[in-house]
Amino acid sequence: MILTGLSNTIDVLNAADISHIGTYKTQEEHDNVMIKYTKGVKIAFLDYTNFSKKSSIPSDKTFAINVIDEETIKKDLENAKTHNPDLIVVSMNWGSENATKVTQTQKDLADFLFQNGVDIILGNGPKSLQPMEKRTVTLEDGSTKDGFVIYSLGSFISDGTSSGASDSIILKLTLTKHIDDGRITIDSVDYIPIYMYTQGDLDSQKLKIVDLNKEITNYEGSYDLSIGEKNYKNFKNQLKKIKTGLGEK
Repeated sequence: MILTGLSNTIDVLNAADISHIGTYKTQEEHDNVMIKYTKGVKIAFLDYTNFSKKSSIPSDKTFAINVIDEETIKKDLENAKTHNPDLIVVSMNWGSENATKVTQTQKDLADFLFQNGVDIILGNGPKSLQPMEKRTVTLEDGSTKDGFVIYSLGSFISDGTSSGASDSIILKLTLTKHIDDGRITIDSVDYIPIYMYTQGDLDSQKLKIVDLNKEITNYEGSYDLSIGEKNYKNFKNQLKKIKTGLGEK
């Protein structure tokens, strides 16, 4: 049953021309690394999860779901490197559900990924926001490079009731590819804090993504008072929770 649903989902995404990774119908699809070109930068994308039950995957179809396994990840990264990407981005579905604290397993996996060639790690799964950090990664040969990890981006779009499930961010990374040596540097890290606002009992458009900074600024400057004082206070509180979740002082 799980593979029937998986296959149908892939067909729908393909029909809509939506790029996707992490689930596959064949071994060939699995081995075909997603490569995207953005402003002269060649980026390889990979994706793994620890929430799927391995027992639900037939032994002859282990390619169907990218379950977190260091041996498999290392093999996939070596395959990705054969395409000579400028950047390797890995999405990790990991951590503990609804947790705001990063587990030691997440930290260890992040170190493993960086040491094996990953440049950017985008975490998800816990539903709540978790800290992010830009770091200088020292490789086995002594060379260094920029690395970035956010342990959880939150849910982005969610009607969940758990604490923090409605808070998320739109991440903004500024990168530079240096012409002289091909190095990629991460020049700045920024984000747009967003909140999934539930608009009462509306039958349609019940949920609305709110740009918290924009709504708060407009209210405080009396440019737009339509959100009302109650929502203004709520939005201020959600913004504080986002900053705390990301590890900001």
